[in-house]
Amino acid sequence: MTRVRRGYTARRRRIKIRLFASTFRGAHSRLTRTTTQQKMRALVSSHRDRDRQKRDFRRLWITRINAVTRDNGVFYSYNKFIHNLYKRQLLLNRKILAQIAIENQNCLYMISNKISQIKEII
Repeated sequence: MTRVRRGYTARRRRIKIRLFASTFRGAHSRLTRTTTQQKMRALVSSHRDRDRQKRDFRRLWITRINAVTRDNGVFYSYNKFIHNLYKRQLLLNRKILAQIAIENQNCLYMISNKISQIKEII
C-alpha cells in the first residue's frame, strides 16, 4: 500500500483561518488554536453587533428628533410628534427626520406646522 502524504487539506484550512486573523494582535494571529478560537469569537461578536447597531442607530435618531422637538416647542414631545405624523399618514422614517432635524430645522418646523394645520381643519 502506498504512503499517504498528509497535510494539504489541513494546511489550507489553517492558512485560511490565519488570513482571517492576520490583523489580530499577539498569539491570536500566530498560534493555530488561539486563532481558531478568536475567529469563532469574532464571528459571534459581528453577528450579535449587527442587530445591536440597528438598535443603537434607532435610539440615536429618536434622541435627535426628541431634542429638536422639545427645544423649540414644535410639539410637546417626540411621542406626540410621531403619533401625529402617523395619524396624518406622513410616512417619513426616523433616519430622515433626524437628518432634517440636524441639518434643516426650518423644514421640520414646516412639517410640524402642516400637521397642526390639518389638525385644526379636522
